[in-house]
Amino acid sequence: MIVHFIAASASQESLAALQQEVQENLEQLKPNVLMDTIKGWLPAVIAFGIKLLLALLIFFIGSRVIKVLHGMLNRSFKRVDMEVSVRKFLLSVLNAVMYCLLAFIIAGQIGVNSASIVALLGSASIAIGLAVQGSLANFAGGVLILLMKPFRVGDYIVSQSGEGTVRTIGLVYTILNTADNKQVVIPNGTLSNSPLTNVTAMDKRRLDILVEIGYGADLKKAKELLESIFNSQPEVKKEEPVDIFVNDLSSNSVTIGGRGWTSVEDYWTARWKILERIKLEFDEAGIEIPYSQLDVHIKDGGR
Repeated sequence: MIVHFIAASASQESLAALQQEVQENLEQLKPNVLMDTIKGWLPAVIAFGIKLLLALLIFFIGSRVIKVLHGMLNRSFKRVDMEVSVRKFLLSVLNAVMYCLLAFIIAGQIGVNSASIVALLGSASIAIGLAVQGSLANFAGGVLILLMKPFRVGDYIVSQSGEGTVRTIGLVYTILNTADNKQVVIPNGTLSNSPLTNVTAMDKRRLDILVEIGYGADLKKAKELLESIFNSQPEVKKEEPVDIFVNDLSSNSVTIGGRGWTSVEDYWTARWKILERIKLEFDEAGIEIPYSQLDVHIKDGGR
């Protein structure tokens, strides 16, 4: 009990001493000390307030400038007949870039170290780019295709990855429909970095047909028949010349050729009709169209 009494007495004495010390400190705190402290902070507060006002002013002016530039770019892209998907994407990217620049300017104005932010964004961009470099290549290919326009929706193209009518040109993939109604999906990176043929890029197409006839056939008559077939075919353009010629003299036949022009839409119809008429009219005229054959001679050694 004596020990507890001594401990309690010591605690009360310590608390009384602490209260006395606080009272003395409060008595020493005078109004002029508080005012001096406020005066010391005042320039920094005023400077920060001025920087904040300037930052708000920069943001207001910068936002208006960005909106004006956005409208100008949008009208320019429409004048050059840019694809809608590419136009929207480019406008979004440019908008984001301009707002990022505005944010860096404001951060520098209020005293934030923008160099560290740039370094962080650069490192993040490199990491993301390495992770999705294949998709980025296809994306860049899609942008190039939509900007350069080597083909459009509805064109028939032939590439190393497939051929067909272009149904959709996306930012990552291009979708083709084949002649037998199959769907071919080709990455844009492949299409933009490999040769391709746009069959329907022009409004007309040359129709070339080669026919082999026997050496015993009447060459002049065959050429006259071929020329008549081309000239009487409705799909062959009459304003364009028709050429009939001897193309080759092979070991077992004479190859004659015909050339005419048709519209892109009528190409295959004209080709099929002309080939059918060649077979029918050459047979009727007695002009032989040779084919590969094998003659077998059997000797009877016993008789």
